[in-house]
Amino acid sequence: LHSLEVEGLIYRENRRGWFVSPPRIEYNPLSRGHFHQMISDQQRVAKTLLLNVKSMVAPSAIATTLKLSKPTPIHIIERLRYIDGRAVLFVENCLISQYFPDILSEDLSQSLTELYAKKYGFRNSCSHFDFIPTSAPEHVIHALNMHPGQQVLKICRVNYNQHNNIIDCEFEYWRPDAVMVSINNRE
Repeated sequence: LHSLEVEGLIYRENRRGWFVSPPRIEYNPLSRGHFHQMISDQQRVAKTLLLNVKSMVAPSAIATTLKLSKPTPIHIIERLRYIDGRAVLFVENCLISQYFPDILSEDLSQSLTELYAKKYGFRNSCSHFDFIPTSAPEHVIHALNMHPGQQVLKICRVNYNQHNNIIDCEFEYWRPDAVMVSINNRE
């Protein structure tokens, strides 16, 4: 069972058992689309559930990722994302507060990419990605109904607006059987 799980052919959920994995989603990091668009384009059904929102001064690890040189207020938005009714992705979006006044009054279960464009006039001009296979942190294990020690694909993405300012970063924790990174530079 473990070998089949590592190959992504089956997956397990805590206290529920083993299941056959649906086809993986193709994730092209060079695409400028958002999660719901990517899933819809692959004839699947996407859903996003807002779990938690908090505002704070950026902790040192996030400040380093956002290249902040002084204490800076941020918003952290935690969301759980589903494909065809199955929770497959836990996302922590870390937004530099000064760029997003009143964002916490918006529907944060929608695409933040679209919200940035419509409300703030920001267009994502470029991003930096780091892909790291790692053990799922405790809060991710709970949200994705995984077993302790199970592996996830962690994607750290830093986003720049059209003025070349870092405006946010996100930490995505994917069930590894649910995603395949597929880079197509023609987009």
